[in-house]
Amino acid sequence: MSTVFNMLAVLVMIAVVFVLVRGLINMMRGGSGNTSNKLMQARVVLQAVALVFVLLALYFSRN
Repeated sequence: MSTVFNMLAVLVMIAVVFVLVRGLINMMRGGSGNTSNKLMQARVVLQAVALVFVLLALYFSRN
């Protein structure tokens, strides 16, 4: 079971990096501030999800 949570955590972490880079590129190009804000909000949500999966993986790896 911990392997599943490990894989999910890695996938969500990759999604976090992708959203972070998209937001940074948007800001560097002088894109819409609204788009940058939405991307950074999505990053925070994805980081929370990643944290939950990491904690679940740790929990199931101990049992």
